[in-house]
Amino acid sequence: MTRRGLLAGSAFLAAQQQRIGAQPAHKRNLLTSLWGPEKAASAASGTLHPFPTAQERAGWEQLPSDARTALVANGERQLKTQWEVLPASVALEFARNGNRSRYEALRNRRRNKLLDLVLAECVEAKGRFSDEIVNGIWLICEETFWGVPAHLGAQKAKVGLPDVTEPIVELFSGETSSLLSWTLYLLEPQLVHISPLVPERIRLEVQRRVLTPCLDRDFSWMGFTGPPPNNWNPWICSNWLTSALIVEHDPKGRNLAVAKIIRCLDNFLNGYADDGGCDEGPSYWGRAGASLFDCLELLYRASNGALNAFDQPLVRQIGLYICRAHIAGEWYTNFSDAPARVNLDGDLVFRFGRRLNEPVMMQHGAYAAEQTASTKTVLPGDSLGRQLPALFNLSQLREAPRAQALLRDSWMPGIGVMCARNKEASAQGLYLAVEAGNNGKSHNHNDVGNFIVYSDGAPAIVDVGVETYTAKTFSPQRYQIWTMQSAFHNCPTVDGVMQSAGRQFAATGVGYKSDNAVAELRMDLTAAYPQAANITTWQRIVRLDRASNRIEISDDYSLKQRPKEITLTLMTPARITQEAGFLLLDGKVRVAYDAALVPAVEEIKLEDDRLRGVWGERICRILLRASNPAQAAKWTLHITRFS
Repeated sequence: MTRRGLLAGSAFLAAQQQRIGAQPAHKRNLLTSLWGPEKAASAASGTLHPFPTAQERAGWEQLPSDARTALVANGERQLKTQWEVLPASVALEFARNGNRSRYEALRNRRRNKLLDLVLAECVEAKGRFSDEIVNGIWLICEETFWGVPAHLGAQKAKVGLPDVTEPIVELFSGETSSLLSWTLYLLEPQLVHISPLVPERIRLEVQRRVLTPCLDRDFSWMGFTGPPPNNWNPWICSNWLTSALIVEHDPKGRNLAVAKIIRCLDNFLNGYADDGGCDEGPSYWGRAGASLFDCLELLYRASNGALNAFDQPLVRQIGLYICRAHIAGEWYTNFSDAPARVNLDGDLVFRFGRRLNEPVMMQHGAYAAEQTASTKTVLPGDSLGRQLPALFNLSQLREAPRAQALLRDSWMPGIGVMCARNKEASAQGLYLAVEAGNNGKSHNHNDVGNFIVYSDGAPAIVDVGVETYTAKTFSPQRYQIWTMQSAFHNCPTVDGVMQSAGRQFAATGVGYKSDNAVAELRMDLTAAYPQAANITTWQRIVRLDRASNRIEISDDYSLKQRPKEITLTLMTPARITQEAGFLLLDGKVRVAYDAALVPAVEEIKLEDDRLRGVWGERICRILLRASNPAQAAKWTLHITRFS
C-alpha cells in the first residue's frame, strides 16, 4: 500500500477544517449492499470445516512438536485442578459492592480449563482427557447464566442474580456458546461414545441461550436503535455466527441467523468514519476491528470465498488502525479506556493483514507474536475460535518476516487523532499523539486536546488509562473516577472547572498538516468545557518540529472574565527533577514552560492492579499553575530530548 494510503489519504491536507467525531453522513450498509440476501445465504448453506477435527489426525500431527508438547502439558496441568463452584453470593457481589472480578475469575478458570483439556485431547487422541471434558461441558451447561453479573442490566430483573426465564445474550454468554460449539466440532464422535446426550445437551443449551434469543430479540448491542454500537457488536456476532454455523441444523435457522448477523455488522460499520479509526483505543481494537475480522473470516470460509469483504476500503482502514496506533514495542496510543501497554495478539494481526494483502500488518503481527513468545510456546487462550487458527498458522507465522510498524505520520479525522514521529521506521527521537475529538466516545474519557509524548520509545508524558472495571465504571458516577477526568489528562483546567461529558463537548476548528518538516494539529477547546469555565476561545496547537526534534504545546486563550487560577496538567511515570524554568523527566526529556506558570508535582500512589501493571507503583501529576493570570494570554511549552 502507498504511504498516502496508510495515512488514510489525509496526512498532507494542510489546515483541514471539519467537525471531528462526526458519524458518516449516510448509512453505508456495506455488507448488505455488497452481497444481498441471496448471496449471503451461501454462507448458511455451506459447510464450515476450517480446521481438522480430532479424528483427522494428519493435521494435528503436523503441528510443531513444541506446540503439541505444550498443549498436552496444559491439559495435564488441568487434570490436577478441581472444577470450581460459582456461588450465588459471589454472583451477587456486583450488585452489593460493585466487585465484578471475583466471579469473573471463577467462571474464566472453568472455561480455560475446558479449552486446555479439549486441545490436549485433540493433540494426543488417547481419550485421557475425555471424561474431564464431559465434566466441564455438563457443568457449564448446568450454569444458570453463561455471562457475567455486570451485564445483567439487559434483563428485566436488572443486576443481581440471573433470571432463568429470560435468557439474554451478552459478551460472555456468546463466548461460552462459541467454546462449546467448537468443542462439539472437534470432538463430537468422542462425546457420543461417552453419551449421545452430551452433544445433544450442547445443541439444546446453545439454541435456547443464544441462537433463539438472538433471532427473537433485538439487543442494544445489535445497533438497530440508539447510537452506533461498539465492540460488543462484532465480538458477540463472531460467537453467534460460530454457533449458528456449527450447531444449527435447520437450514432456515442458519439462513436467518447469517442474514441478521450481516445486518448487525453493517450497523457497526455504519458508525465508522472512512479512516477506520477506533475511538475505543488499541486494546479494544482487538475486540472491535479484530472481531470484525473474525466474522468476515468465518463468512469467507463458510461460503468458500463467495462472501469476501477484504477488498473493501473501509475494512482495510479498520485493520490498519492497529499499526497507526503503535508507538514502539508494546506501547500504543491509549486514548479512552485503553492501557498504554498492549499485549497484542500478533497472529490475529498477521492473519488480518494477510487477507488484506498488507505487508505492514503482517510484519507487525509477526513482530508482536515474537515479543509475546506465542511463536515459541502455545499460551492458554480465552477463545477456541482464535486459538485454533493460531495453531494451524503457527508454522507460517514463525517463518514470516517481522518488523514493528513505526509509521511517520497518521491522521484519523473521524476520531480526531494525530500520530507523528521524528523519523519513519525508527523509534528514536520524539513521538507525539494528539486527540481532538469529543467527549461522547465509546469508553469515553473527558480528554479533548489531550496529548502524549514518548522519547526513544519510552513514555514521557502519558495518558494514564483506566482502572479495573467496577459497577461505578459504567454508571452515572463514571466521571467521579479520577482517570476519567480532564484534570488528570494533559489538558487545561480553568478555576477548577474541568471538561464535561457528551458528544457536544468537542473540539472545533480542527486543522491538521504534516510534511517533512513538521506535523501539527490545531483546535479550539472552548466547546469541550461547560459555560462555568467562562472561556471565549482556547486555541491549542500541538506541533512536532522534525528538524529540531522538538514538540511545542501552544495555548492561546481568552476568557469572559479574569480567572483566579489556570492549571495545565502533565501526567508522567517519570522521575522529575525541577530546574529554573524547566523540568527533567527521567533525566532524558526536558519540559520548558512559560514564566507565568509555577510547577508543582503530585505523586499518585497506584493501588489498582490494572494501572500498576502498566506504570508500576506510582504516577506523577505535574501541575503548571498560573495564579491570577491575565484574562487573555498565550503560553508555550517546549519539550525536547535532553542529553
